Amino acid sequence: MDLRLPRPRAPRRPRRPVAAAAAAAVLAGAGTWTAVASDDAPPAHRADRVLPVDGVRLDTSYFTAGGPGRRPAVLLGHGFGGSKDDVRAQAEDLARDGYAVLTWSARGFGRSTGKIGLNDPSGEVADVSKLIDWLAEQPQVRLDAAGDPRVGVTGASYGGAVSLLAAGYDHRVDAVAPAITYWNLADALFPDGVFKKLWAGVFFSTGGGCARFEPALCAMYQRVAQSGTPDAAARRLLAERSPSAVAGRIEVPTLLVQGQTDSLFTLAQADAAQRAISANGAPVDVDWIAGGHDGGDLETGRVRARVTSWFDRYLKGDASASTGPAFRVTHTGGVDSTDGAALLRGASADHYPGLHSGPRPVPLSGGTQRFANPAGATPPAVSALPGLGGTGGLAQLSSLGIGVSLDFPGQYAAFESAPLADGLRITGSPTVTVHVTSTSEDAVLFAKVYDVGEDRARPVLPAQLVTPVRVTGARAGKDVTLTLPAIDHAVEKGHRLRLVLASTDLAYASPAAPATYTVSLKGDLTVPTATGVTTAAAPLPSWVWWLPLTGALLALGLLLTVR
Repeated sequence: MDLRLPRPRAPRRPRRPVAAAAAAAVLAGAGTWTAVASDDAPPAHRADRVLPVDGVRLDTSYFTAGGPGRRPAVLLGHGFGGSKDDVRAQAEDLARDGYAVLTWSARGFGRSTGKIGLNDPSGEVADVSKLIDWLAEQPQVRLDAAGDPRVGVTGASYGGAVSLLAAGYDHRVDAVAPAITYWNLADALFPDGVFKKLWAGVFFSTGGGCARFEPALCAMYQRVAQSGTPDAAARRLLAERSPSAVAGRIEVPTLLVQGQTDSLFTLAQADAAQRAISANGAPVDVDWIAGGHDGGDLETGRVRARVTSWFDRYLKGDASASTGPAFRVTHTGGVDSTDGAALLRGASADHYPGLHSGPRPVPLSGGTQRFANPAGATPPAVSALPGLGGTGGLAQLSSLGIGVSLDFPGQYAAFESAPLADGLRITGSPTVTVHVTSTSEDAVLFAKVYDVGEDRARPVLPAQLVTPVRVTGARAGKDVTLTLPAIDHAVEKGHRLRLVLASTDLAYASPAAPATYTVSLKGDLTVPTATGVTTAAAPLPSWVWWLPLTGALLALGLLLTVR
């Protein structure tokens, strides 16, 4: 298993205008050189070289295409567990679009040496600055000043985080386009003080085992994995390696692409990034794609095209380049009868609505309920299954109306609405306030909202997402406002919403000691509807175009035959 993006079906490469001639880009020193051609574009020239950086050897590839002259540069990072080879196709496309592109394998991955530091500012982030130094010396790269190249940084997941960090630590970065990544790694792996144990385990196994990491990270993981509870030192270590640590210094145009089917880095991570970076005065657009670390459609072709346009505007300075709407979300619903793929439609707004726009109260009923946290926290409830994103993912099934989650009787409380008089679309994070009492000092709950159909037989958990919450001081009773997972989900007329509070979840660490929880509602469930977001018109089916033409040709044929 790895944390790279699940491999999508190869997108059809869009045809782009390119220069008629091609020039070779040759690196000084040792390296290998390759030309990659296509039918309608000049070849993208690749030069491979290992660069020594502070005692570490970074395996790099440099791509250019077209004629002579200087052009903006792009640094293209890869996902965790991967290498520079994973982003080669995108690098070639960007080179043919008029950029000088540098890819590299991060420390501890591919053929690069060094220990994995989870984007340590003194390690992986400092490496990016050295790569920018190198770009500034290349004759193909446009300069804003001596030693200061015009450069953007993009990448997904691990590579997305380093693009944000680079913008915060190096003033020479001019634009970034991170995808499905984190803003605060401590919040991502220890949400509300609960250990996301399966995803953390995937991190360390994908990285090649604890010994491949910096010693401080290895010790932190082993300590938290054994106790099941993150401590302050663990949170501090991960927070220091997160873009949120330099939030006030990220002042460049930022395109945030985040996945809806993602229990690792949720939509809330992009929301926090948007609020912080836009507060610095930088332009920020947000794009919620259908896929994510848990599978689904990554919309690779569309996203790459949007990233290129983003850089065209903010690196090339092309005022005619369309960067797209301030907010775009992909709606998923129905199945294409030709190939079984989920049908996607875009919706957009001219401003980012956040996670709580257009609130609508939905009354719930259920009274006061008691349920157990079983000894050893087993059997656990099932929501997402981290690490299975490459197989298509359970989250994609939920978008098609197929429920695959599991709650065990006696281990959860459920509160349900009446059938909805009208359909509604939830876009953002529902909220609700509950009163919690526990026989233990602390309680750990997993909150989720199901879409329950009229037959009530197969409730669907949108995107297979849950919100963990640690309630301290629960023995005396406590009111808690729960912010549920951010989703984009259409609820049909006649369906019900069901709030479930479970004591266990397979993906997280729960208290091993048995306890009894008592929960009651303190108000309605509030769901965001993002009323300013409008859905694009559905494309006309192909028969709208070919049927009249076919009819006209048939009529003409009959007329000629009769004559």
